[in-house]
Amino acid sequence: MIALIQRVQRASVSVDQDVVGEIGTGLLVLLGVEKGDDNARAERLAERVLGYRIFSDEQGKMNLSLRQTGGSVLVVSQFTLAADTQKGMRPSFSGGAEPAEAARLYDYFSHCCRQQGVTTANGRFAADMQVSLVNDGPVTFWLQV
Repeated sequence: MIALIQRVQRASVSVDQDVVGEIGTGLLVLLGVEKGDDNARAERLAERVLGYRIFSDEQGKMNLSLRQTGGSVLVVSQFTLAADTQKGMRPSFSGGAEPAEAARLYDYFSHCCRQQGVTTANGRFAADMQVSLVNDGPVTFWLQV
């Protein structure tokens, strides 16, 4: 399971020009689900995302987690993160989880975030989405479990 996380001042996701999820300060999480991923990986990745220390403390150092800052999370499904780009000029998506399992684990990951008391917004799984964000820093990290 892969999370590309971006520290944001604000972010939103729209489907057919309707905003379906938005947050203020926090993290935009682009989530890719791979074959073999399971609930335990979703739980571990949620724990890492929410605990990753990428927010500035009083001295301006990246030393605080999302939990410590009280920020929110916007989770957007991103199956292209599971692409194999090692060969040729066209990505292969054979490493991605089957759509039904990917949707289940996407929902479960979001549930894990909410269960830890974090305000969590979502995109719409498998939809054509437009994501808007103001990346703070910019700060972007790739987390994989």
